[in-house]
Amino acid sequence: MNDDRLPPVAPEVTATLVENLSPRLRKRLDAAVTKLGARPTHRDGDTVTIQVDDETELRLHAPGGVVATADAITCGCLLAPACVHRAAAACAAPTADPPPDLADRPTGAAPEPASATDPASATDPASSPSSQEVASPAQRAAADALWSAGAAVLEAGIEGAGAVTQSALLRAAHTARIRHLPRAAGAALSVVTLLRAARAGDPSYRTADFVTALAELLGTAHRVGTASGAELDAARGRARRPYSPDGSLRLYGLFTEPVVTDSGHGGVRTWVAGTDGRLFTVGDVAPGGVGRAVGVADRAVRLGDTALTHRELGRAGLAVSGATVSPDGRLGAGKGVKAVTARGAAWTELPLAALWETPPSEQAARALRSTSRYADPDGGGSDLLFLDVELIGAVRESAGTCLLALSDSGIAVRLTVADDDPALAHRDNLMLLAAAPGTRLRIIGRLVPAPHPRLTLLACAHPTGGGTIDLGLDRLRRADLPDPAAPVHPAPPQPGGPGAHSPLYLLERRVEQTVSAGRAALGMLGDVTAETRRIRRAGLPTAAGLLTALCTSAAQRERDLFGRLLPADTDSFATHWLTAALYTAAVADSLCAAAWEPVREGPAAEPSVPDRGPGRAVAQTAQH
Repeated sequence: MNDDRLPPVAPEVTATLVENLSPRLRKRLDAAVTKLGARPTHRDGDTVTIQVDDETELRLHAPGGVVATADAITCGCLLAPACVHRAAAACAAPTADPPPDLADRPTGAAPEPASATDPASATDPASSPSSQEVASPAQRAAADALWSAGAAVLEAGIEGAGAVTQSALLRAAHTARIRHLPRAAGAALSVVTLLRAARAGDPSYRTADFVTALAELLGTAHRVGTASGAELDAARGRARRPYSPDGSLRLYGLFTEPVVTDSGHGGVRTWVAGTDGRLFTVGDVAPGGVGRAVGVADRAVRLGDTALTHRELGRAGLAVSGATVSPDGRLGAGKGVKAVTARGAAWTELPLAALWETPPSEQAARALRSTSRYADPDGGGSDLLFLDVELIGAVRESAGTCLLALSDSGIAVRLTVADDDPALAHRDNLMLLAAAPGTRLRIIGRLVPAPHPRLTLLACAHPTGGGTIDLGLDRLRRADLPDPAAPVHPAPPQPGGPGAHSPLYLLERRVEQTVSAGRAALGMLGDVTAETRRIRRAGLPTAAGLLTALCTSAAQRERDLFGRLLPADTDSFATHWLTAALYTAAVADSLCAAAWEPVREGPAAEPSVPDRGPGRAVAQTAQH
């Protein structure tokens, strides 16, 4: 059985079924989930049937596509409804997204109001923060439950965080959502999803993603209990994405990119720019995967009365009246929004040409504010960079092949594909461009945080100078490339810069090792003096201190008067781990920003930790 064949189950349903199991059955739950995964399934309308054995069937009834109540999962065995099969089926199924009234349509966040004066927006408890407002006792209790559940995951590691641990996270996430803490609840659901992917051996799983999700959960839970005013508003997050009026806008299309998410959603996002250089997006993302992403590009844009498709809008223009815009630049499509087709502009014409005039270092600094692993969701800003480059050729890396290019400012940039799916054109287009060294191109890419300049390539001017190419949707042909006899430039050495040989990875790998194997594995490391000495020699004394404190906390276990081990202090260890995770992310961002700066001579200093993101107070404490 593939869990993709099972309907999504609401988090509170899974938590309820697991909590109702006896202690004896809870011990058997993980084995039951694995066993159930090998059984055949059959779908009949809204009901999915699992053949538990020759005589027993398990049914999941999902009206509307989601199992919303515990009674919707029934089993025919003799122990039902107190059997382990119902809980195992809920644990094996995907976790359902928040209900439709809290979900974004069509792009995955909150439904936009018909106008900025929609009364629904006035009911959002986070819409009007007071400078003196603090979390309510119920919210602090929900945040404490999230912290405890996250600390338990950290204590056990991926291998030890089975279905019972996951159900505790789901219960805490459900409680946080009804206490109006959508950001922390979303982080908890992400942790559960990644936990299941890791335990199932999903090839798309990355430990770094799990570290980010768990640190987001712990950091946000920590902030709820200590923040006030605007910081509390950011920590709570928003169930609905706010849209504010922006009057009349004259917009010029830039490009369209396909969007494919891990949750099975697909669609496109079209980027447009205003006369003042601000960037906006018009999206259409819904369940459907890569197939929908390819097809929806030729559907009409959901904005006013315009008949433009997304692909056409990426090269045309719009005149919008009554526009509403979210903090991250998404254009609302409420009833009061009017839009008509207008003339577009070439990338070499104003106002679009001004986007390429900003120095790359300033563009990278702006992009980092939105791509930082722990940036506030409503922080705004764009993660796009606009560069004029000369192609050098393909460079082979451990993760595959990328395209090396030299920007006009003299920075060697590595260009990678945004998505490797063969149904999209990214990979084929990049390989064709790599076969045309010496070609000069105007490009648009998305910043990839790394200690060397790196972008995912999204769009470029046509190599022959006629129009633009959406590299995820349009396919280049060899005839579109210039003369292959163009001069070839030798590939430069591996990327340098302040972070090229930083020993920060010594701390990062211990942070990742903890989430993989749990606190016990880190506590058995023993002496880490050699690692801390190497980190200090590189000018990172705070990182060395954090590594020492993390390993010491992992190994510390107190005993009672009879020599018996006392329960571990999970809160203290989680605090040390969170501090290390936030610090490594902040230093990585600083090294990324420094890589885009002109090379300066002189002694290197420890990168500063930006004063932003969840767990800010924890990260600040770590620097003293």
